Amino acid sequence: MPTGPTAGTAVLLQTARELLRAHGADRIARELRVEWNSRLKTAAGRADYCQKLISLNPQLFEHPAEIDRTLRHELAHILAQFRAGRRRVSPHGAEWRQACCDLGIADEKRCHSLPFQVSESARRYVYRVRRIMRAVACLACCRAHNGGEFDARFRLKLVRL
Repeated sequence: MPTGPTAGTAVLLQTARELLRAHGADRIARELRVEWNSRLKTAAGRADYCQKLISLNPQLFEHPAEIDRTLRHELAHILAQFRAGRRRVSPHGAEWRQACCDLGIADEKRCHSLPFQVSESARRYVYRVRRIMRAVACLACCRAHNGGEFDARFRLKLVRL
């Protein structure tokens, strides 16, 4: 598998296009682009059918065996939507699972378990909740025991941690 972003991108793009052509998606194969996107932090990859773009996380270079699998995972999203036409498909639904089988990753899971490094970033904003001026009660309890109307018996109490 590829060892660097520029060398690897051409190989990955060629692989992706060959897989799409093998499954009758010639038009998408011509338009498809593959890129490495450093803005992906915890996701291994991302597929955008409208842009005909597959974005891969550069941290995959630390897990070379996962590059091809991630490419096929994202390619399955593109292929599933291509086959569905204008109909919207569930991201990891039956159409996607069928595309995974066709692309040789029948046992594919919805999420990866790769240990990606995530750096802590300083928070830009601090959110503050306004003080609640009226009584608040447990909705589930009020629904179950008082027909959904407020009941002081189920009033919530503020507890400091």
